[in-house]
Amino acid sequence: MDGFNLRHLALAVALSAGMSSAFAATSNDFVDNAAAGGIAEIETSRLALEKSQSADIKAFANQMITDHSKANDELAKIAQANDIEVPDTTTLTKQAKAKILDMRDESFDAAYANNQVMAHQETIELFKKQANTVTDDKAKGATELKAFAQKMLPALEEHLKHAKELQAKHPSK
Repeated sequence: MDGFNLRHLALAVALSAGMSSAFAATSNDFVDNAAAGGIAEIETSRLALEKSQSADIKAFANQMITDHSKANDELAKIAQANDIEVPDTTTLTKQAKAKILDMRDESFDAAYANNQVMAHQETIELFKKQANTVTDDKAKGATELKAFAQKMLPALEEHLKHAKELQAKHPSK
């Protein structure tokens, strides 16, 4: 893998893997972390469309872009309706560049599949925590965010299932 591809893949992995704690001290951790994870999914999947030669990887990447774009839009509407700030893409990209990870010697497809499994496991954990919280009706958006998390979990679990299938088809060398 040449240096250019390695840098792009490292950035993509940093976006997906390291962003779940990037905004831990802000007003709504769930919104911040879910938005960061969604943007990371979109960015890593765009990179997969650019770099992969595998039809199954590209199909999965397209699905991730579609699903996570819709989810991010819905999350942004809930946040806006409840005066909850959502981090922007520029901020997330800057955070990701500061967290570029060392890459193992593996193909892009294997790295992407491995990253998707890890990212979806972390995202499912985040969404389960939100879905199972006892809501405080006085906290702005608490009920809506819990419902959003509950609604999104089945799709995220399906994404993880497909990511694991890709991981099996594209093992690390």
